Amino acid sequence: MSQASERIEALKDRLFESKRELSLERARLYTDSYITTEGMPPVMRRAMATAHILENVEIQINEGELIVGDRTVKSRSGIASPEMSPYWIRDELETMAERPQDQFLVSDEDKKYFNEVLYPYWEKNSLKDYVDSKMTDIVKASIKDGIVKINQTDKGQGHIIPTFEKVLGQGLGSMIEEVEGYSTKYQDNDFYKAALITLKATQKFILRYAELARKMAEKEPDDKRKDELIRIAEISEMVSTEKPVELYDALQLFWYVNLALQFESNASSISPGRFDQYMYRFYKKSLDECEDKEFLKELLRCLWLKMNDVVLLRSEDSAKYFAGFPTGYTIILGGVDINGRDATNELSYVILDTYGDIKLPQPNLGVRIHEKSPIEFLNKTAETIRLGTGIPQVFNDEVIIPGYLNRGVSLPDARDYSVVGCVELSIPGKTYGLHDIALFNLLKVLEVTLERNHEKISSFDDLMQGIKNTIDEYVDYMVEGSNITDEAHGAFAPTPLLSCFIEKCVENGRDVSWGGAIYNFSGVQGIGIANLSDSLYIVKKYVFDDKEISLGDLVELLRDNYENNEVLRQKFINRYEKYGNDVDEVDYLGSEVLTYYCKQVEKFKNPRGGIFQPGSYTVSAHIPLGEAVGATADGRLSKEQLADGGLSPMVGRDKHGPTSVLKSVSKLDNYLTTNGSLLNVKFSPSVMKGTEGIRNFVAYLRSFMRLKIQHIQFNVVSADTLRAAQEDPAKYRNLVIRVAGYSAIFVELNKSIQDDIIKRTEHGF
Repeated sequence: MSQASERIEALKDRLFESKRELSLERARLYTDSYITTEGMPPVMRRAMATAHILENVEIQINEGELIVGDRTVKSRSGIASPEMSPYWIRDELETMAERPQDQFLVSDEDKKYFNEVLYPYWEKNSLKDYVDSKMTDIVKASIKDGIVKINQTDKGQGHIIPTFEKVLGQGLGSMIEEVEGYSTKYQDNDFYKAALITLKATQKFILRYAELARKMAEKEPDDKRKDELIRIAEISEMVSTEKPVELYDALQLFWYVNLALQFESNASSISPGRFDQYMYRFYKKSLDECEDKEFLKELLRCLWLKMNDVVLLRSEDSAKYFAGFPTGYTIILGGVDINGRDATNELSYVILDTYGDIKLPQPNLGVRIHEKSPIEFLNKTAETIRLGTGIPQVFNDEVIIPGYLNRGVSLPDARDYSVVGCVELSIPGKTYGLHDIALFNLLKVLEVTLERNHEKISSFDDLMQGIKNTIDEYVDYMVEGSNITDEAHGAFAPTPLLSCFIEKCVENGRDVSWGGAIYNFSGVQGIGIANLSDSLYIVKKYVFDDKEISLGDLVELLRDNYENNEVLRQKFINRYEKYGNDVDEVDYLGSEVLTYYCKQVEKFKNPRGGIFQPGSYTVSAHIPLGEAVGATADGRLSKEQLADGGLSPMVGRDKHGPTSVLKSVSKLDNYLTTNGSLLNVKFSPSVMKGTEGIRNFVAYLRSFMRLKIQHIQFNVVSADTLRAAQEDPAKYRNLVIRVAGYSAIFVELNKSIQDDIIKRTEHGF
């Protein structure tokens, strides 16, 4: 790794020099526009609101910046979107600065403005109101039961990879000409009118920075900085209409587009995708033009810092599920190309190098590996993971590509897959996947099944069938609730600017939320497979095989939360085999249920003409989802957390080493979870020391790949270091660790999540 420059250190320090604040600027501009567009079609109102923001939001260029553009003038501010839901904001204005997770300061002036202006306008007029008016009683009951959780009911929908290749290869001016042609031909199509408004507003937004840079250059006394500002102005003027030529042009246009898309929907995980593939030709062109390689690296570092300036404001409840501001600037490196050849290039290595210079949560780097991955790339991946930030995460071409073929994706598109947000799989520029539309608590399914039917269950086979029947029932409710929310986004919150960057939307004249994309999935997560496997095994052995207790007495024991039965609880924890230790009888129980769940989910269609696809990941939701489940037969107490990640073993119960964990996970049908799955593994830093440590780790990665597991990620940090950070947060303010499908600054997490990470088994080879 190279050494970060004084410029980078200064910009990095600026990110954290003050406490995070709530920003109402976008909300004010958005609302001002909506007041003037009453009665117009929603897609036009959204476009005009986006344009109003882009043309009026306060802008600045900070000292030393090479890549410019911000959502807010104050670093890491949280942007409110009352059009999605004003209710939780109103309820939390007074507590947002002190809540357990993801705090934001709120000024008295902003509290007053929100309560007197924004809230009265959006009350009964938000996306949340629209969803709630459509949601049926049966879906609401399933949510109350704790099995189904419907997401995206009060926030903009992101989790998508725009086709940045189009704007980089064609230029913004050419895209505008294309949409103008369609708009002239189809004059009654409001989508084209809206798309044109937002594209032209993006042009104006870019030119505002060009004008600002020139004005600043005129007053700049330092000649070097003056030249930098003039170059920023020239690049901005050029990319406002023309396609970029060199890397600096491409990176700046890329970032301007990202900001415009953020202003449109204020959504998480508008992800860059296969950045090393579409940026490589610009990198190569810059080298051919004798641009200094170290300067190109400095540009990349500047871009990574920009990504860390974007943090997401969520409700207190939502912050439990997505703790630590996961923004989802997920970049994927390596993998195969559309012809099946290794796609790793020089830029892949440079990106890993430059990430190592900043070591912050964004970009959320991932690498794709396969049988032909170069050993040099695997070594570089291992060396970067050894830094201890949990980045990069690793994805497996050998199982993900066939899994996508099973979903009807073409072979070239399947080979071009990337990742949005945390671990959600997507086809760049071609997919609107609604990847986080719902969570499905499989452990709660077991609890509900036992509570309802234990008197009728006379065998373990009866229990398994009862679980499947409960899955059938609640999958129906989950699909109904997801589709209601899906339709609400299309009716209330279309995204015409984003749609210009998704293939076929412009050709089809349809917003991405109306089914304009090539692939239209809805992604739903099956949660709790580790605890379910362990619980089912104990029920099978202790109740039905050994007949130590009746099923009714077990249910009563669990209702009482093991009260006065701590000895039996410890027996369940310590005497019975657990998932994660390569025990077939345990592992196949969970596999059977997860496979059944996946097969049920994939039967359903969504309003955009696509299918539902299952996944298995939790982000940080294993803690709040655990709060919905009573005591379980694996020895877990009522409301205690579930296993982290999605496919990871329950904390502390994987006793036979990291390879046994891989073998347990490999017994799941990982071809079915095409929405994404997540496996956390924690290693002691000592095992990755030196050349031998890297060699052993690369061998472990190859085992993961050959066992056909989708995803794996690592924390390489000692529990002692994490405990020290809890005791002295100021000393460890830059300590970045892996939470779930994303990394976060450890001291910005609440204690329950910190404790969970500390307790995860620390493996050695």
